[in-house]
Amino acid sequence: MYEAMVLLHVLGAVGMGFYVVLPIMLGGASKSDGSGQAGLAKGLLSANRIAQYFLIVQLLTGGYLMSQGDYAVAWMIITTLLFLGIAALGGIASKPLKGIVSAIQSGQSTTAYVNKAKIMSLIILVLYVAIVYFMVFRF
Repeated sequence: MYEAMVLLHVLGAVGMGFYVVLPIMLGGASKSDGSGQAGLAKGLLSANRIAQYFLIVQLLTGGYLMSQGDYAVAWMIITTLLFLGIAALGGIASKPLKGIVSAIQSGQSTTAYVNKAKIMSLIILVLYVAIVYFMVFRF
Protein backbone atom coordinates (compact mmCIF):
# COMPACT_ATOMS: atom_id res chain seq x y z
CA MET A 1 0.00 0.00 0.00
CA TYR A 2 2.84 2.37 0.86
CA GLU A 3 4.50 1.93 -2.55
CA ALA A 4 1.18 2.57 -4.33
CA MET A 5 0.72 5.80 -2.38
CA VAL A 6 4.26 6.92 -3.22
CA LEU A 7 3.54 6.25 -6.91
CA LEU A 8 0.30 8.25 -6.75
CA HIS A 9 2.11 11.03 -4.88
CA VAL A 10 4.82 11.24 -7.54
CA LEU A 11 2.20 11.22 -10.32
CA GLY A 12 0.40 14.03 -8.50
CA ALA A 13 3.63 16.02 -8.33
CA VAL A 14 4.10 15.52 -12.06
CA GLY A 15 0.53 16.72 -12.65
CA MET A 16 1.26 19.82 -10.62
CA GLY A 17 4.17 20.49 -12.97
CA PHE A 18 1.72 22.69 -14.86
CA TYR A 19 2.66 25.40 -12.39
CA VAL A 20 6.24 25.29 -13.72
CA VAL A 21 5.17 26.19 -17.27
CA LEU A 22 2.34 28.56 -16.33
CA PRO A 23 4.56 31.68 -16.04
CA ILE A 24 6.12 30.91 -19.43
CA MET A 25 2.73 30.48 -21.07
CA LEU A 26 1.44 33.68 -19.53
CA GLY A 27 4.50 35.47 -20.88
CA GLY A 28 3.27 34.64 -24.36
CA ALA A 29 -0.24 35.86 -23.59
CA SER A 30 0.72 39.52 -23.83
CA LYS A 31 2.19 38.91 -27.30
CA SER A 32 -1.03 37.37 -28.68
CA ASP A 33 -4.00 39.15 -30.19
CA GLY A 34 -7.45 39.14 -28.58
CA SER A 35 -8.74 35.80 -29.83
CA GLY A 36 -5.38 34.16 -29.19
CA GLN A 37 -5.35 35.48 -25.64
CA ALA A 38 -8.89 34.25 -25.04
CA GLY A 39 -8.06 30.77 -26.30
CA LEU A 40 -4.86 30.64 -24.27
CA ALA A 41 -6.65 31.85 -21.14
CA LYS A 42 -9.39 29.23 -21.56
CA GLY A 43 -6.77 26.52 -22.00
CA LEU A 44 -4.80 27.69 -18.97
CA LEU A 45 -8.00 27.85 -16.94
CA SER A 46 -8.80 24.24 -17.84
CA ALA A 47 -5.25 23.12 -17.08
CA ASN A 48 -5.38 24.96 -13.74
CA ARG A 49 -8.59 23.12 -12.89
CA ILE A 50 -6.90 19.79 -13.66
CA ALA A 51 -3.91 20.80 -11.53
CA GLN A 52 -6.35 21.51 -8.68
CA TYR A 53 -7.51 17.89 -8.89
CA PHE A 54 -3.89 16.78 -8.69
CA LEU A 55 -3.62 18.91 -5.54
CA ILE A 56 -6.41 16.80 -4.02
CA VAL A 57 -4.40 13.67 -4.87
CA GLN A 58 -1.38 15.28 -3.20
CA LEU A 59 -3.39 16.09 -0.08
CA LEU A 60 -4.70 12.56 0.32
CA THR A 61 -1.51 10.69 -0.54
CA GLY A 62 0.71 13.14 1.35
CA GLY A 63 -1.45 12.84 4.45
CA TYR A 64 -1.23 9.07 4.28
CA LEU A 65 2.53 9.10 3.73
CA MET A 66 3.05 11.51 6.65
CA SER A 67 1.03 9.24 8.90
CA GLN A 68 3.17 6.24 7.96
CA GLY A 69 6.58 7.89 8.19
CA ASP A 70 8.77 9.32 10.91
CA TYR A 71 9.20 12.96 9.90
CA ALA A 72 10.25 16.00 11.90
CA VAL A 73 7.34 18.14 13.01
CA ALA A 74 8.97 21.24 11.51
CA TRP A 75 9.24 19.49 8.13
CA MET A 76 5.57 18.48 8.25
CA ILE A 77 4.50 22.03 9.12
CA ILE A 78 6.65 23.60 6.38
CA THR A 79 5.47 21.22 3.67
CA THR A 80 1.83 21.55 4.72
CA LEU A 81 2.04 25.35 4.65
CA LEU A 82 3.72 25.30 1.24
CA PHE A 83 1.03 22.93 -0.04
CA LEU A 84 -1.74 25.16 1.29
CA GLY A 85 -0.08 28.19 -0.31
CA ILE A 86 0.05 26.46 -3.69
CA ALA A 87 -3.56 25.31 -3.39
CA ALA A 88 -4.85 28.72 -2.33
CA LEU A 89 -2.94 30.71 -4.93
CA GLY A 90 -3.78 28.17 -7.62
CA GLY A 91 -7.46 28.77 -6.91
CA ILE A 92 -7.04 32.53 -6.69
CA ALA A 93 -5.20 32.55 -10.04
CA SER A 94 -8.39 31.36 -11.73
CA LYS A 95 -10.00 34.78 -11.32
CA PRO A 96 -7.50 36.73 -13.47
CA LEU A 97 -7.62 33.97 -16.09
CA LYS A 98 -11.40 34.27 -16.21
CA GLY A 99 -10.97 38.05 -16.28
CA ILE A 100 -8.85 37.81 -19.43
CA VAL A 101 -11.63 35.95 -21.23
CA SER A 102 -14.37 38.32 -20.06
CA ALA A 103 -12.29 41.43 -20.85
CA ILE A 104 -11.71 40.23 -24.40
CA GLN A 105 -15.39 39.45 -24.86
CA SER A 106 -16.33 42.94 -23.67
CA GLY A 107 -13.57 44.62 -25.70
CA GLN A 108 -11.56 45.87 -22.71
CA SER A 109 -7.84 45.76 -22.02
CA THR A 110 -6.46 42.52 -20.59
CA THR A 111 -3.16 43.96 -19.33
CA ALA A 112 -4.16 44.16 -15.66
CA TYR A 113 -5.51 40.59 -15.65
CA VAL A 114 -2.46 39.21 -17.45
CA ASN A 115 -0.12 40.97 -14.99
CA LYS A 116 -2.05 39.63 -11.98
CA ALA A 117 -1.95 36.12 -13.40
CA LYS A 118 1.80 36.42 -14.08
CA ILE A 119 2.52 37.51 -10.51
CA MET A 120 0.37 34.72 -9.06
CA SER A 121 2.01 32.14 -11.30
CA LEU A 122 5.51 33.25 -10.31
CA ILE A 123 4.65 33.00 -6.61
CA ILE A 124 3.15 29.54 -7.18
CA LEU A 125 6.31 28.53 -9.06
CA VAL A 126 8.51 29.61 -6.14
CA LEU A 127 6.32 27.68 -3.69
CA TYR A 128 6.34 24.63 -5.96
CA VAL A 129 10.14 24.64 -6.23
CA ALA A 130 10.37 25.07 -2.45
CA ILE A 131 8.10 22.12 -1.74
CA VAL A 132 10.01 19.92 -4.20
CA TYR A 133 13.22 20.93 -2.41
CA PHE A 134 11.77 19.93 0.96
CA MET A 135 10.48 16.64 -0.44
CA VAL A 136 13.93 15.74 -1.74
CA PHE A 137 15.93 17.04 1.25
CA ARG A 138 13.94 16.01 4.33
CA PHE A 139 15.18 16.73 7.84
